[in-house]
Amino acid sequence: MASNEDKDKDKRGFASMDEEKQKEIASKGGKAAHQKGTAHEFSSEEAKEAGKKGGETVSQDREHMSDIGRKGGQSSH
Repeated sequence: MASNEDKDKDKRGFASMDEEKQKEIASKGGKAAHQKGTAHEFSSEEAKEAGKKGGETVSQDREHMSDIGRKGGQSSH
């Protein structure tokens, strides 16, 4: 069982910020890295491989795929 002290440490700093604030900060970091020339840029082969891995991972989550199918069925009516 977690103590109150442990709960206070669960979300600190970046993790404690709302999602919009996190996106804003992350976006600034990405832009700065590109301006500086230190950002990683995927080759088409790397992007293809990353997409394949992501698709395989998502398709193995039966509950997620079921949700997608259910939403698609609702949208078509």
